[in-house]
Amino acid sequence: MTRTGFDTDRFGTDPGATIRANLAELRHRITAACARAGRDPVEVRLLPITKTVPAEVLRHAAAAGLDMFGENKVQEAMGKAEALADLPVRWSIVGHLQTNKVKHLTRFASEFQALDSLRVAEALDARLRAEGRMLDVFVQVNTSGEPSKYGVAPEEAAGLVARLPDFPSLRPVGLMTLAIFSAETERVRACFRLLRELRETLRATPAGAGLAHLSMGMSGDFEAAIEEGATVVRIGTAIFGTRPTKDGIYWPGLFPEVAPT
Repeated sequence: MTRTGFDTDRFGTDPGATIRANLAELRHRITAACARAGRDPVEVRLLPITKTVPAEVLRHAAAAGLDMFGENKVQEAMGKAEALADLPVRWSIVGHLQTNKVKHLTRFASEFQALDSLRVAEALDARLRAEGRMLDVFVQVNTSGEPSKYGVAPEEAAGLVARLPDFPSLRPVGLMTLAIFSAETERVRACFRLLRELRETLRATPAGAGLAHLSMGMSGDFEAAIEEGATVVRIGTAIFGTRPTKDGIYWPGLFPEVAPT
């Protein structure tokens, strides 16, 4: 740490330079993955995930051209949104939402990627109608079948999507998933493929016609996700370096130059 308040082991003494270098490498890899899939890179939106990244470092990220940040926890996002209120940045919440946090999310977020129940949809819609605004939402689907992951089961997604027109302040724009964490690439790809196929089925229904996007893929698997059709990739480590564990130890990541060896 330095007196500036950010972790120099993770971000370096010049966070702006570190972020710009990481972004250049990341965009090269996104372009290459798109080329392999016969896709145009403009079809893929990069959503930087800023969990544990302090607002001071995010100022450098905004200066590097990033204008939207994703956060898992509403309260952490709120604090950063307030600290960066002078910047033209938008916020996406990508983590599980409890209904008692809805009133906070609707104050500042422009996107919510983890909608997985009618109860949350109803709470969001009521609050948004009171505030006179809309919110882009992704329905989260548990494509891996792991009980530790949130999201509706694939066979339940159609039922949830069919009810979303009942909540006019919500704008359903896509589906989101977390793939299984596995070294077996085909098992990871199967999660992405399932989401893509589910999206195509849902788009043939009146309620699902607007589901244009697939949010899938993170730092460890985004290239496979792009090859399987991702339109949004949620990237944290590959931009901001590895996060320390609770005991302060860093584990090697994609960009070890920003963490101790």
